Amino acid sequence: MSLARTPSDGPASPRQMPLLAIPAILLGAFAALLLWALEQLADLLSGVLWDTLPGVLGVDPSGWWIVLILTLTGLAVGIGLRYLPGHGGPDSATTELISPPLSLRVLPGLAVVTVLSLAGGVSLGPENPIIAINVGIAVTLFARFLPGVSPQIAVLIAGAATVGALFGTPVAAALLFTGIVAAAKGGGSLWDRLFLPVAAAGAGAITMRLLGSPSMEFDLPAYGSPHAIDALTGALVACGAVGISLAALAVFPVLWRALHALRHPILIPLVGGFVLGILGLIGGPITMFKGLDQIGELLQDPDGYDGTQLAVIAGIKILALLVAASALFRGGRIFPATFIGVALGMLGHVLIPSLPLGLAVGCGILGVVLVIGRDGWLAIFLGVAIPGDITLLPMLCLIILPAWLLVSRAPEFRIVPPATEPAFAPPSHAPDGTAR
Repeated sequence: MSLARTPSDGPASPRQMPLLAIPAILLGAFAALLLWALEQLADLLSGVLWDTLPGVLGVDPSGWWIVLILTLTGLAVGIGLRYLPGHGGPDSATTELISPPLSLRVLPGLAVVTVLSLAGGVSLGPENPIIAINVGIAVTLFARFLPGVSPQIAVLIAGAATVGALFGTPVAAALLFTGIVAAAKGGGSLWDRLFLPVAAAGAGAITMRLLGSPSMEFDLPAYGSPHAIDALTGALVACGAVGISLAALAVFPVLWRALHALRHPILIPLVGGFVLGILGLIGGPITMFKGLDQIGELLQDPDGYDGTQLAVIAGIKILALLVAASALFRGGRIFPATFIGVALGMLGHVLIPSLPLGLAVGCGILGVVLVIGRDGWLAIFLGVAIPGDITLLPMLCLIILPAWLLVSRAPEFRIVPPATEPAFAPPSHAPDGTAR
């Protein structure tokens, strides 16, 4: 995860920080409101597609309707990518969580295709697009009203604000951005650099809570006192999740190239939507959408799933994520990765019954997010946040060590597009189409 720097980029000075704290807090609240509005619009459209229309037509929304809606979603997204200004921004398969700012003209189209993807049941989350939208707006506002402030600071504030809103706590943003700002040069202490992002993230998280956003914490039995054997069995689950995710990483560029061989911005998501519909028909609604509500469904009755069911759910969700990310749909990969981690963690608990469920889930999340998100802090945070048990933290900090050794030399979970791209995609100067 990287951000472009210029020689003038650096932390806010001690004199600037109090002055910028108010804009940072306001931007945090604005980022949360924009995220909330986008998700509300997607939920409203989703209700029409998956509840109202099937009820009016008297059809089963869990049968052939899944294939129809996801295929039509692919068609609608493809039309948006072809004709909307900015063509929906860069291919989400090629972007990091925090990327350079987009121009304002691109943002409405990106919002439209993101809402369509979320509502249609595509296995991607809102994180990459909403961060890109908030970053684009923030950089424009800062350039207009605070021209003396580095664009880098605006990117950090907007990105942190949105991460705080997405995960419901500023801690996620503080951990995630530690890796970014620690690598930056230009003087100043680490907390000088984190001051404004944490303020924005806190405002974003509080605003989302005030708007009634559901918590990411789920009710699992408390872990309690650690046992030495848990470090071994937990590491087996985490490393197993890493291995499965690395296999998905190897397939990702192959599938991306296969779908992009179709060469047309309408045909690619149309075919992708049809494939997602078939996967949704096989796996059911629990393998669709971004995954947060579906995590609650899985964890509501953990004993209701056997090992085979959990393996099928995780496998179909992995395929759905790869297809969605390869077929020009706009969306993020962290929420689906978290769902996959929960399913694999539950599978680990079935295979190793002595491993407590909460720790197994945390280890599964840790392994998958390490590969797909490529950030150890975020993996640990989600591994603790989803089970809602702080007592998991010491054990996960130990278990992450062998898991990270497996991940550290692997490429990033994203596509570097070829230098010659179709007209509907923003230009890139990368040499090939491999994941890195």
